[in-house]
Amino acid sequence: MAYIRKIDTARATGMLKKVYDDARGRSGHVANIITVMSLDAKTAAKSMQFYVSLMKSKNPLPVAEREMLATVVSNANGCYY
Repeated sequence: MAYIRKIDTARATGMLKKVYDDARGRSGHVANIITVMSLDAKTAAKSMQFYVSLMKSKNPLPVAEREMLATVVSNANGCYY
């Protein structure tokens, strides 16, 4: 099994803590996809900013269609979420 070093949510500080706190605010927890970016807080923050821009901000695609697309892509990539 592959291993990726990451910073636990309880040990996060600064920008990474904000990324984790924002994630908890959106969904109630911090998804693993966010924690695997934890060693580079700046990249994690930009990645989540991009995600929020695509999935959570007003845009031409209805929320249901965005979620369906994300589900299909995750399934095609072998992701369980």
